[in-house]
Amino acid sequence: MLTLGEKEAIVEAVAERAQTAQSALAAEYSGLTVGDMTALRESAREAGVFLRVVKNTLARRALSETEFSMMADFLKGPLILAFSVDGPSSAARVLTEFAKKNDKLVIRVVALPGQLLTAADAPALAKMPTKDEAISTLMAVMKAPVEKLARTINEVPGKLVRTVAAVRDSKAA
Repeated sequence: MLTLGEKEAIVEAVAERAQTAQSALAAEYSGLTVGDMTALRESAREAGVFLRVVKNTLARRALSETEFSMMADFLKGPLILAFSVDGPSSAARVLTEFAKKNDKLVIRVVALPGQLLTAADAPALAKMPTKDEAISTLMAVMKAPVEKLARTINEVPGKLVRTVAAVRDSKAA
């Protein structure tokens, strides 16, 4: 049984993560083995996702002062909370990938700051590009017209060289 001090520390830690999070998910983990939970935690750690099993009353209290307070009504049963800090899609990506391999993990609620989504929105959120992927796509789109212009400008002297070479070959023959 947790002491009051331990409960306050848990609430403070979860609330602190929720303040800086870009998205939050709650998933039911009933039936997962210790090995499964360890694998989930490892993949979350690698992706920069804060993962925590918290009693629902403590989770409600921790989320009450954050932009994820609307999740409180959905916190029922054995849930694990996941917070994305690096990008809004990282927690959704970790949980949906794990849920594909293990059907005992069921995503119950997804939230962005100030916006509640359904569990069905988790795969769409997981498919969102990361910040680095979005920047590289933008750079490729910005770079394409310049490359095409350079190729077009380079084609004029290239065509002239090929024409002169063809005239030379026809005169030599």
